[in-house]
Amino acid sequence: MLDKIISVAKKFITISSIKENPRKSPDVLIIAKKELSGFTIEDFEKEGVPSLLIYKGKARPKRFKFILNAHLDVVPGKKEQFKPVVKDGKLYGRGAYDMKAAAAVEILVFKELAKKLNYPIALQLVTDEEIGGFNGTKYQLDKGVRSEFAIAGESTDLGIKNQAKGVVWAKIKTKGKTAHGAYPWMGKNAIWKMINALNHLHKSFPEAKKEIWKTTLNLSKIETSNSTFNKVPDDCTVGIDVRYIPDDAKTIVSKIKKALPKEAEVELLLKEPAQFTDKNNIYIKLLQKATKKVTNKLAPIIVKHGASDIRHFNRVGCDGIEFGPIGFGLHTDNEWVDIKSLEQYYLILKSFLSTI
Repeated sequence: MLDKIISVAKKFITISSIKENPRKSPDVLIIAKKELSGFTIEDFEKEGVPSLLIYKGKARPKRFKFILNAHLDVVPGKKEQFKPVVKDGKLYGRGAYDMKAAAAVEILVFKELAKKLNYPIALQLVTDEEIGGFNGTKYQLDKGVRSEFAIAGESTDLGIKNQAKGVVWAKIKTKGKTAHGAYPWMGKNAIWKMINALNHLHKSFPEAKKEIWKTTLNLSKIETSNSTFNKVPDDCTVGIDVRYIPDDAKTIVSKIKKALPKEAEVELLLKEPAQFTDKNNIYIKLLQKATKKVTNKLAPIIVKHGASDIRHFNRVGCDGIEFGPIGFGLHTDNEWVDIKSLEQYYLILKSFLSTI
């Protein structure tokens, strides 16, 4: 089975399925379809983004017990990264760790078990997770796809990720009055106003100096329409990227607004939910046991800062976690996945699904 996993993973890696090359998204799904003949394959598409939902039987169940979720899109990489290489027990290539190799495992586990299980299970393959998952996973859920529990094969090193931070993107704006740069007292400088606003913001959201499970704020950009040196600017805009923990979900927007002086205006651009499934969820416990059966180690419960498509499941009341193989270097030039862990990952999922 391991040879088959590596073979499918290599085929996926050779396809540069990045958002800048949308023509390749259907190509990577064609590879998946060839592995899944004999199952019902629902094609979804929104705004040119294709995705698949695969299950046994002619009619989609109202609610699956489990959905195995995998994204087959990747971030851009160097040309050579789309030529997979096996070396020293590792599979190298763009998407090897995030998450084409895990997708290959999910496909093959599904293929082996879906017709044998006495409950409904689905495989969900999407091509836009790296840019938010709005036209893939979220779109399918908007169309009524549901599960009792979802597993996304993201890069977790065989840890079970039950929490991830939510995302707020916003613009902070200040306005002033123009004047000649030689006569600043005749104007009102919007950048100085912004500095004052940011000082207030910094008190409520101090810059993180190390990894910490608290809400954090990043100042991502600063802009003004002023294009010359000898003018007092009358506008200034700062972009912020806030990653909030689940406990702050209901208060984060009001906290940002309360931290700023009245002269600063907040424009909310995006608020994405935090991921959360209780660590005592029965399926998390069973997945831990399945991991211990295969690796002799109890899978740790972990929290991480980046978002995944599991948040879309949480949004509609479905529990879920991220759980994937061991690797290194997601989104870097040296991305790899540990081949032994791919086999372990396969056996863990098989054990988990077979003991429910």
